Amino acid sequence: MTLEFFQSYWWLLISVLGALLVFLLFVQGGQSMILTTRSVVDRDLMVNSIGRKWELTFTTLVVFGGAFFASFPLFYSTSFGGAYWLWMLILFTFVGQAVSFQYRRKKGNLYGTRFYDWLLFINGTVGCFLLGVAVSMFFFGAEFTVKMGNILDPGAPVISRWAPTHGFEAIFCWKNWILGLAVVFLARTQGVLYFMNNIGGDKAFFEENRKRVLVNGAIFVVFFLAFVALLFTADGYDRAADGSWQLKAGKYFFNYIEMWWCLLLFLIGVVMVLFGVLKSSFAPHFTRGIWWTGIGSILVVLTLFWAAGYNDTPYYPSLLDPASSLTIHNSSSTYFTLQVMSVVSLLIPLVVAYIAYVWYKMDKKPVSPETMAEDGHSY
Repeated sequence: MTLEFFQSYWWLLISVLGALLVFLLFVQGGQSMILTTRSVVDRDLMVNSIGRKWELTFTTLVVFGGAFFASFPLFYSTSFGGAYWLWMLILFTFVGQAVSFQYRRKKGNLYGTRFYDWLLFINGTVGCFLLGVAVSMFFFGAEFTVKMGNILDPGAPVISRWAPTHGFEAIFCWKNWILGLAVVFLARTQGVLYFMNNIGGDKAFFEENRKRVLVNGAIFVVFFLAFVALLFTADGYDRAADGSWQLKAGKYFFNYIEMWWCLLLFLIGVVMVLFGVLKSSFAPHFTRGIWWTGIGSILVVLTLFWAAGYNDTPYYPSLLDPASSLTIHNSSSTYFTLQVMSVVSLLIPLVVAYIAYVWYKMDKKPVSPETMAEDGHSY
C-alpha cells in the first residue's frame, strides 16, 4: 500500500462524507418550509419530524471537516483559514439551528417560537447556499496562493494567502451561485419528500407537499442542468509534460469520459432523482421518494468529488497561481498518518450500521399529533 493508494483511499472517504452530507441536508430543506406553512399544527409536525435528524447533519458536517483536516491538512489550512468569512457564515447558520431546536418550545422563551423558526429558515436557505458555494470552488477555483517559504516570514508566517476579501469574492461569483441555488432546491425537495414519508394522518398536508415537490424539484433541475453545462464546458488544469499546470478545455467532461464508471454512476443517480421527484408528484400516494432522490443525489455527488480530485486533477484550483493549486497528492498528510487513520476507518461500517438501526427505530411510527403528545420531548 503506497502513499498514492492512501491518498486516493482518503479522497474516497471524503467523497462519501460529502455525499452523505448533501443527502442529510433534507433537514435544512425541511426547515426552509416552516415559514411558508400557515398551520401551527403543521409547523410543529414539520419541526418535530426533522428534529429527530438534525444532529446527524450537524455531526456529518463536523466529521467532514475533521476528516479533511486529518487527511488533507493543506486544504484545511488554505480554505478554512483563508476563506474564513465564508466558513464563519456557514458556522453561524448551523449554530442558530442548534440553538433553535433546543429553545424553540422551551418554557420561559422570551423570543417566541417565530424567532427560532426564522433561525431555522436561515440555516435551511443561507446555510445550504453557502455550502454549495464552498463546493463550487472545487471546480471554478478560488483566489489564493500557497508558498511554503512564507512560514519563514516573521511578519506573516502564513503558507496560504488569500485575496483581501477572504472568501467574500466566492460568495458573489455568479458561477458559484448556480450550484449554491441547486443545493438549496435539492434540499427543499428532499425535505418535502421526507415529510411525505415521515408525517402521517393529514391528507390535505400530504397533497400540499406533492405540489411542493413538483415546484421545488423543477427549479432544482433547472439550476442543476445549468451547473452541469458550466462544468462540462469549463476549462480545468491538466498536467503538462514538464510537470506544470496548463488549462485544458472541457477538463471535467473528459474526466467523466475517461473514468467511465464515474459517468455511469452519475447517469444512474440523475435518473433516480428524477424518478423520485416525478413519482412523488404524480402518483396518488407514493411515500418512498426520499430514498430514490437520496440515493440518487449521493451517487451524483460522489462522482462530482471524483471528477474534482481523481485523474490528476487539482481539486482546489488557484485562480491567482496555477502552481498553488491543491491536489490529493500535494496536500495530504504523511504516509504514517494516513496509514494509521485508515486502520481506524475500518470501524466506519459499524457506525453506519448503528445509525441505520437508530434511524429505523425513530421512524418506526409516523409523526402525528398523537405521537407528539405521547413523546415527552417536543421541539
